[in-house]
Amino acid sequence: MTNTLHSSPVSTLLAHLFADARKTDAAVLAPFRSLSPEALSKALHQDYRTFYANVADAYLPVSQELGRLLYALTRARRARTVVEFGTSFGISTLHLAAALRDGGGGRLITTEFEPAKVRRAREHLTTAGLVDLVEFREGDALDTLRTDVPDGIDLVLFDGAKPLYLPLLRLLEPRLGPGAILVADNVRMSPEFAAHLARPEHGYVTVPLPWEDDDCLLAVRTA
Repeated sequence: MTNTLHSSPVSTLLAHLFADARKTDAAVLAPFRSLSPEALSKALHQDYRTFYANVADAYLPVSQELGRLLYALTRARRARTVVEFGTSFGISTLHLAAALRDGGGGRLITTEFEPAKVRRAREHLTTAGLVDLVEFREGDALDTLRTDVPDGIDLVLFDGAKPLYLPLLRLLEPRLGPGAILVADNVRMSPEFAAHLARPEHGYVTVPLPWEDDDCLLAVRTA
Protein backbone atom coordinates (compact mmCIF):
# COMPACT_ATOMS: atom_id res chain seq x y z
CA MET A 1 0.00 0.00 0.00
CA THR A 2 1.35 3.42 -0.98
CA ASN A 3 2.43 5.77 1.82
CA THR A 4 3.65 9.03 0.35
CA LEU A 5 4.07 10.51 3.82
CA HIS A 6 6.96 8.16 4.63
CA SER A 7 8.62 8.37 1.22
CA SER A 8 10.95 10.92 -0.33
CA PRO A 9 10.54 13.73 -1.28
CA VAL A 10 7.69 14.29 1.23
CA SER A 11 9.37 12.71 4.25
CA THR A 12 12.66 14.54 3.61
CA LEU A 13 10.90 17.86 3.14
CA LEU A 14 8.81 17.46 6.28
CA ALA A 15 11.87 16.63 8.37
CA HIS A 16 13.54 19.81 7.12
CA LEU A 17 10.45 21.96 7.70
CA PHE A 18 9.80 20.69 11.23
CA ALA A 19 13.45 21.33 12.14
CA ASP A 20 13.37 24.83 10.67
CA ALA A 21 10.05 25.54 12.40
CA ARG A 22 11.50 24.68 15.81
CA LYS A 23 14.43 27.05 15.30
CA THR A 24 12.49 29.86 13.65
CA ASP A 25 9.52 29.87 16.00
CA ALA A 26 11.72 29.80 19.10
CA ALA A 27 13.15 33.15 18.01
CA VAL A 28 10.02 34.79 16.55
CA LEU A 29 7.72 33.81 19.42
CA ALA A 30 10.17 34.54 22.24
CA PRO A 31 8.49 37.88 23.15
CA PHE A 32 5.18 36.06 23.70
CA ARG A 33 6.46 33.18 25.86
CA SER A 34 5.79 35.09 29.08
CA LEU A 35 2.10 35.59 28.29
CA SER A 36 -0.43 33.34 29.96
CA PRO A 37 -2.84 31.45 27.69
CA GLU A 38 -5.58 33.83 28.84
CA ALA A 39 -3.53 36.92 27.96
CA LEU A 40 -2.55 35.48 24.60
CA SER A 41 -6.17 34.64 23.84
CA LYS A 42 -7.23 38.16 24.79
CA ALA A 43 -4.62 39.68 22.49
CA LEU A 44 -5.79 37.48 19.63
CA HIS A 45 -9.43 38.37 20.08
CA GLN A 46 -8.77 42.09 20.42
CA ASP A 47 -6.79 42.42 17.18
CA TYR A 48 -5.89 39.16 15.50
CA ARG A 49 -4.67 40.84 12.31
CA THR A 50 -2.00 42.81 14.18
CA PHE A 51 -0.98 39.78 16.23
CA TYR A 52 -0.45 37.56 13.20
CA ALA A 53 1.32 40.35 11.31
CA ASN A 54 3.82 40.50 14.19
CA VAL A 55 4.54 36.77 13.87
CA ALA A 56 4.36 36.51 10.09
CA ASP A 57 7.75 34.77 9.94
CA ALA A 58 6.68 32.02 12.34
CA TYR A 59 5.58 28.62 11.09
CA LEU A 60 3.04 28.04 13.90
CA PRO A 61 2.82 24.45 12.63
CA VAL A 62 0.82 21.45 13.67
CA SER A 63 2.84 18.99 15.72
CA GLN A 64 4.27 15.88 14.11
CA GLU A 65 1.65 13.82 15.99
CA LEU A 66 -1.21 15.96 14.73
CA GLY A 67 0.19 15.87 11.21
CA ARG A 68 0.18 12.07 11.24
CA LEU A 69 -3.34 12.08 12.66
CA LEU A 70 -4.52 14.36 9.85
CA TYR A 71 -3.02 11.94 7.32
CA ALA A 72 -4.64 8.95 9.04
CA LEU A 73 -8.07 10.59 9.36
CA THR A 74 -8.06 11.67 5.72
CA ARG A 75 -7.17 8.17 4.61
CA ALA A 76 -9.67 6.49 6.95
CA ARG A 77 -12.43 8.84 5.78
CA ARG A 78 -11.47 8.17 2.15
CA ALA A 79 -11.74 11.91 1.78
CA ARG A 80 -12.16 13.59 -1.56
CA THR A 81 -12.80 17.17 -0.39
CA VAL A 82 -10.72 18.75 2.37
CA VAL A 83 -10.66 22.36 3.60
CA GLU A 84 -7.77 23.84 5.56
CA PHE A 85 -7.95 27.16 7.40
CA GLY A 86 -4.40 28.39 7.99
CA THR A 87 -1.90 27.17 5.38
CA SER A 88 1.16 28.87 6.90
CA PHE A 89 4.25 27.34 5.22
CA GLY A 90 2.38 24.17 4.28
CA ILE A 91 3.35 21.54 6.86
CA SER A 92 -0.24 20.46 7.56
CA THR A 93 -1.03 20.93 3.88
CA LEU A 94 1.62 18.38 2.99
CA HIS A 95 0.10 15.79 5.34
CA LEU A 96 -3.41 16.34 3.97
CA ALA A 97 -2.34 16.35 0.32
CA ALA A 98 -0.23 13.20 0.81
CA ALA A 99 -3.30 11.45 2.20
CA LEU A 100 -5.40 12.53 -0.77
CA ARG A 101 -2.72 11.29 -3.17
CA ASP A 102 -2.50 7.90 -1.44
CA GLY A 103 -6.27 7.63 -1.32
CA GLY A 104 -6.65 8.07 -5.05
CA GLY A 105 -6.91 11.85 -5.39
CA GLY A 106 -9.18 14.69 -4.36
CA ARG A 107 -9.28 18.41 -3.77
CA LEU A 108 -7.67 20.32 -0.91
CA ILE A 109 -8.79 23.94 -0.54
CA THR A 110 -6.38 25.81 1.73
CA THR A 111 -6.58 29.46 2.72
CA GLU A 112 -3.94 31.80 4.14
CA PHE A 113 -3.89 35.54 4.86
CA GLU A 114 -0.14 36.18 4.45
CA PRO A 115 0.94 36.35 0.76
CA ALA A 116 4.54 35.36 1.54
CA LYS A 117 3.34 32.21 3.28
CA VAL A 118 1.16 31.29 0.32
CA ARG A 119 4.19 31.55 -1.97
CA ARG A 120 6.37 29.44 0.31
CA ALA A 121 3.65 26.82 0.82
CA ARG A 122 3.12 26.54 -2.93
CA GLU A 123 6.86 26.00 -3.39
CA HIS A 124 6.86 23.26 -0.74
CA LEU A 125 3.88 21.46 -2.27
CA THR A 126 5.54 21.71 -5.69
CA THR A 127 8.76 20.21 -4.32
CA ALA A 128 6.71 17.40 -2.78
CA GLY A 129 4.95 16.67 -6.07
CA LEU A 130 1.53 17.31 -4.50
CA VAL A 131 0.68 20.80 -5.74
CA ASP A 132 -1.81 19.49 -8.31
CA LEU A 133 -4.14 18.44 -5.47
CA VAL A 134 -4.14 21.84 -3.76
CA GLU A 135 -6.12 25.00 -4.44
CA PHE A 136 -4.49 27.96 -2.65
CA ARG A 137 -6.72 30.86 -1.65
CA GLU A 138 -5.12 34.06 -0.41
CA GLY A 139 -6.90 36.49 1.91
CA ASP A 140 -9.30 36.57 4.82
CA ALA A 141 -10.89 33.13 5.15
CA LEU A 142 -14.32 34.64 5.75
CA ASP A 143 -14.04 35.93 2.18
CA THR A 144 -12.05 33.16 0.49
CA LEU A 145 -14.33 30.38 1.78
CA ARG A 146 -17.61 32.23 1.27
CA THR A 147 -18.05 31.03 -2.31
CA ASP A 148 -17.00 28.13 -4.55
CA VAL A 149 -16.83 25.59 -1.75
CA PRO A 150 -18.32 22.25 -2.80
CA ASP A 151 -20.92 20.29 -0.89
CA GLY A 152 -19.91 17.12 0.88
CA ILE A 153 -16.76 18.36 2.65
CA ASP A 154 -15.10 15.35 4.25
CA LEU A 155 -12.61 17.02 6.60
CA VAL A 156 -11.83 20.53 7.84
CA LEU A 157 -8.69 21.64 9.67
CA PHE A 158 -9.00 24.80 11.76
CA ASP A 159 -5.52 26.20 12.42
CA GLY A 160 -5.67 29.90 11.59
CA ALA A 161 -6.82 32.95 13.55
CA LYS A 162 -8.65 31.57 16.57
CA PRO A 163 -11.41 34.24 16.68
CA LEU A 164 -12.53 33.06 13.23
CA TYR A 165 -13.06 29.41 14.18
CA LEU A 166 -16.76 29.74 15.02
CA PRO A 167 -17.70 32.14 12.19
CA LEU A 168 -15.94 29.85 9.73
CA LEU A 169 -17.64 26.77 11.12
CA ARG A 170 -21.02 28.42 10.66
CA LEU A 171 -20.04 29.41 7.12
CA LEU A 172 -18.99 25.86 6.23
CA GLU A 173 -21.62 23.86 8.13
CA PRO A 174 -24.10 23.76 5.21
CA ARG A 175 -21.34 22.22 3.09
CA LEU A 176 -20.29 19.47 5.50
CA GLY A 177 -20.97 15.93 4.42
CA PRO A 178 -22.51 13.32 6.76
CA GLY A 179 -19.79 12.10 9.10
CA ALA A 180 -17.51 15.02 8.26
CA ILE A 181 -14.44 15.28 10.48
CA LEU A 182 -13.34 18.55 12.08
CA VAL A 183 -9.91 19.01 13.64
CA ALA A 184 -9.09 22.21 15.52
CA ASP A 185 -5.66 23.13 16.88
CA ASN A 186 -5.17 25.51 19.84
CA VAL A 187 -8.88 25.24 20.54
CA ARG A 188 -8.52 26.58 24.09
CA MET A 189 -8.13 30.03 22.53
CA SER A 190 -11.54 29.66 20.87
CA PRO A 191 -13.85 28.61 23.71
CA GLU A 192 -16.98 29.71 21.86
CA PHE A 193 -16.09 27.30 19.04
CA ALA A 194 -15.59 24.41 21.44
CA ALA A 195 -18.85 25.26 23.24
CA HIS A 196 -20.77 25.22 19.95
CA LEU A 197 -19.44 21.79 19.06
CA ALA A 198 -20.13 20.43 22.55
CA ARG A 199 -23.88 21.15 22.47
CA PRO A 200 -25.66 17.92 21.43
CA GLU A 201 -28.34 19.77 19.47
CA HIS A 202 -25.67 21.03 17.06
CA GLY A 203 -24.99 17.49 15.88
CA TYR A 204 -21.38 16.72 16.74
CA VAL A 205 -19.49 14.20 18.83
CA THR A 206 -16.28 15.72 20.18
CA VAL A 207 -13.09 14.18 21.54
CA PRO A 208 -10.28 16.27 23.10
CA LEU A 209 -6.83 15.13 22.04
CA PRO A 210 -4.77 15.06 25.25
CA TRP A 211 -1.29 15.55 23.87
CA GLU A 212 1.13 17.35 26.15
CA ASP A 213 2.24 19.98 23.66
CA ASP A 214 -1.06 20.40 21.85
CA ASP A 215 -4.52 21.72 22.57
CA CYS A 216 -6.61 20.00 19.94
CA LEU A 217 -10.19 18.92 19.43
CA LEU A 218 -11.59 16.27 17.13
CA ALA A 219 -15.26 16.40 16.16
CA VAL A 220 -17.44 14.30 13.89
CA ARG A 221 -20.64 15.60 12.31
CA THR A 222 -23.44 13.22 13.22
CA ALA A 223 -26.50 15.18 12.09
